[in-house]
Amino acid sequence: MPGLIDFAGRWVLERRIDDRLAGAVGRFEGVAELTPDGAGLAYVERGLLTLGTGAPMAAERRYVWAAGEAGRIAVAFADGRAFHSFDPGAGTAEATHWCDPDDYRVSYDFSGWPLWRAVWQVRGPRKDYRMESVYRR
Repeated sequence: MPGLIDFAGRWVLERRIDDRLAGAVGRFEGVAELTPDGAGLAYVERGLLTLGTGAPMAAERRYVWAAGEAGRIAVAFADGRAFHSFDPGAGTAEATHWCDPDDYRVSYDFSGWPLWRAVWQVRGPRKDYRMESVYRR
């Protein structure tokens, strides 16, 4: 199973967003690049996001991935705030993030490595969506 450095490089990224509150489906198509940066990897994804029947728009996200304890990967927001951590060595991994008042839960699947998935379930007073991202070399 992969370790932190195995994620370095360019990934084709496809994402489906099922917004249960809006009754709409969104799509993201682009790339994610993980580049060595200090003690970890700088994660940058760029692409086109289409929400429902709207026009596609440019979208970008940034995170910092670093080696954590016992082989875990610690993910932080670009500004350094902690987001979550996961263990890629088990084939599957789960993590949570509480962003008051919203609950974020992710399930990672590395069993088809180097293809991998991240499925987020997000719930809160104004949020209820499932977001599945598939990464391929």
